[in-house]
Amino acid sequence: MDYDYRLVSFVDRGGAARAGVVVGGQVYDAADLLQSSGLPDAPATMAGLLDDWPGMDERVLAAVNSSALPTTASWPLESVALLAPVPAPGAIYCAGVNYRCHREEMARVHNRPPEPDLRESGFEPWHFLVPPRASLAGPDAIVERPAGCEKLDWEAELALVIGRQVRHVTPDEALSAVAGYAIANDLSARDLSVRPQQNEKSPFRADWLAHKGFEGSLPLGPWLTPARFAGDPQKLGIRLWVNDALKQDSDTSQMIYSAAEQIAHLSRLRTLYPGDVILTGTPAGVGSARGEFLQPGDLVRVEIDGLGQLRTRIV
Repeated sequence: MDYDYRLVSFVDRGGAARAGVVVGGQVYDAADLLQSSGLPDAPATMAGLLDDWPGMDERVLAAVNSSALPTTASWPLESVALLAPVPAPGAIYCAGVNYRCHREEMARVHNRPPEPDLRESGFEPWHFLVPPRASLAGPDAIVERPAGCEKLDWEAELALVIGRQVRHVTPDEALSAVAGYAIANDLSARDLSVRPQQNEKSPFRADWLAHKGFEGSLPLGPWLTPARFAGDPQKLGIRLWVNDALKQDSDTSQMIYSAAEQIAHLSRLRTLYPGDVILTGTPAGVGSARGEFLQPGDLVRVEIDGLGQLRTRIV
């Protein structure tokens, strides 16, 4: 029997972040496991693993299916303090307006007529950046609603983690640069998105940092599912619940621009590096379309087929 595996970042007894390998509900220290299987200089962190991906992918897979697994110390997954799987990415790119169903619902909310097809109109994939370390929150994180925000929204998203440096990659080649996939919740402070004192036509009216870049605004996890185990990224169901009420229920086939097309587009603008994270957009069902927003005490759960479930508590 061959085992598959997932990767996590966890806090060791000394308070340091280390990479872990999850097999059968147990967490193994990645460096210990790789050393036991014959790699004396094995990296101890997720950044170290991703810097040498896909070679490390092959080594980890071999280790979890070798005699090293039963001889390596492990801990039950529920007993380990998990961080975001990539605790310190170099960059986080977030796609906007990338699900057909979400675009249509927002047009209805704002009483706009249906807009022309983005591809036919020449619109390219559109991304914004958020602060990598300050924004990230891990699995089961407690996230504070930012000061002055009364309209905190949810956005379930598929996240890609880059595992190979690429520049000017084609869509056909792009997925070979993906180390793995994770679940994200791109929390949005809708009522902080504009500066009301600025004229409506002012280019300085929008405030993306307050809207999208506040502390803990991007829960990510619960682990990194290696690409070899994730299947087709355009055939994954994606769902979100608030306090057990289903709010978003769609699938990644609804994306306007596929994961591969987004990688290719970004790589034309700049070099993508191992550990960079790309969020691929959210489907219909966000709170602003419903007139509903997150309140202190709410529990948000995001689930993507085969990738697990990400939970976040709002305070």
